[in-house]
Amino acid sequence: MSSTASAVATAATAATAATAGDLYPTRPLPRLVATAEDARKLLDQYDTFLLDCDGVIWHGGHLLEGVAEAIDLLRSMGKRLLFVTNNSTKSRQVNAAKFASLGLTVPKDEIFNSSYATALYLRNIVKFPADKKVFIVGEQGVFDELNEQGISTFTIEECNKKYTDAELHHICDDPDVGAIVQGLDFNIGYTKLARAARYLNSPITSNGRKSECLFIATNDDQGLPTPIGIIPGSGSLLSVLRTATGRQPVVIGKPHQTMLDTVTASFHLDRKRTCMVGDRLDTDIKFGIDGGLGTLLVLTGVTTEAMATSETLQLRADHYISGLGQLASLLK
Repeated sequence: MSSTASAVATAATAATAATAGDLYPTRPLPRLVATAEDARKLLDQYDTFLLDCDGVIWHGGHLLEGVAEAIDLLRSMGKRLLFVTNNSTKSRQVNAAKFASLGLTVPKDEIFNSSYATALYLRNIVKFPADKKVFIVGEQGVFDELNEQGISTFTIEECNKKYTDAELHHICDDPDVGAIVQGLDFNIGYTKLARAARYLNSPITSNGRKSECLFIATNDDQGLPTPIGIIPGSGSLLSVLRTATGRQPVVIGKPHQTMLDTVTASFHLDRKRTCMVGDRLDTDIKFGIDGGLGTLLVLTGVTTEAMATSETLQLRADHYISGLGQLASLLK
């Protein structure tokens, strides 16, 4: 991440943490993990670690120092590891290939991205009807994860189809569409958004009964950090459909608890023995706090030590450390 992108992301994190005082008025300052004893005490408290990826495991295509050794350490101690990310653009299979390219062996079943969580939400919580289809505003990862769970979708080619001006005025309601799922979409355009809005605004007639088309967002991250700076995230794109339809989606990804509920149900987590590890106060740490998990903030992403230990920012982790790799260094 460039210095500009990091500064903008850091400012956004601080702004969210600064407004959290009413919700988290009594949280103490986090404890620094700086010695072998600190590290042992931390690890003894938890059986499962939920690990964010960007800013914790890697920066873009670069593995952060000591992370491989830290993961090996945690596995050798019998800890369960789950890699939890809001990135919906790639499937878990593609995510696993990225881990492998960085020299890490992480099976697909240990990865929990927002596309997979959305698929489980539709299958297990909503009980999405087999005779309905999902229209997706998103990338291939969403299609792959929904299809793997047996959820019928339009193809990516159908969703990306361009319409003429005349055709846009005659977009028909489609009784087969039962849900709109939106994630980050690099091929977004007016036609796709117009179709999604049409489906959301038009109740579906089924056997003479009307039911509302579901509106689901994989995540609502406002910005996407890149080497050139912050660019619009899925939450920014989501604002178009919110405005056009007047509807609010069910949001799956961090910090929303829908994602943690699906993780907990899938892996039968004991929340009191589970720790969320992340680099952002406003997503990762809030996610853990709201879900009753322990929290460990790493300083290899957007949050600075000054923010982590600020007397004025009330959104605070339980512990913080210079980086995940530091755990292995402390316990050599």
